[in-house]
Amino acid sequence: MEVKADLRYAKVGTQKARLVADTIRGKGINEAIRILTFMPKKTAGFMKKLVESAVANAEQKKVIEIDNLFIKTVLVDEGPDHKRFRPRAQGRAFQIRRKTSHISLVLDER
Repeated sequence: MEVKADLRYAKVGTQKARLVADTIRGKGINEAIRILTFMPKKTAGFMKKLVESAVANAEQKKVIEIDNLFIKTVLVDEGPDHKRFRPRAQGRAFQIRRKTSHISLVLDER
């Protein structure tokens, strides 16, 4: 039985989030949490919370054994950009785009 968890509007770029998602895809949840704990990336914190949330969702269902769970899919999609303007010389302005991501995680039993 599949268990899902979503994180929307994460303040991290999609490309950076996909690097972390690729490292944990297909791993068991204990191994994934251990990898994410020691990974020196901002996205790893978001992903760790998301995995723990999905495990909590599985515990709520009480149908699945937690030890047999693995990460079936991790999807990272683009969210909306927050647009800001930075004043520059001679009356100009440069646009700053703060990117966001939507991250979806699916756990399944082995």
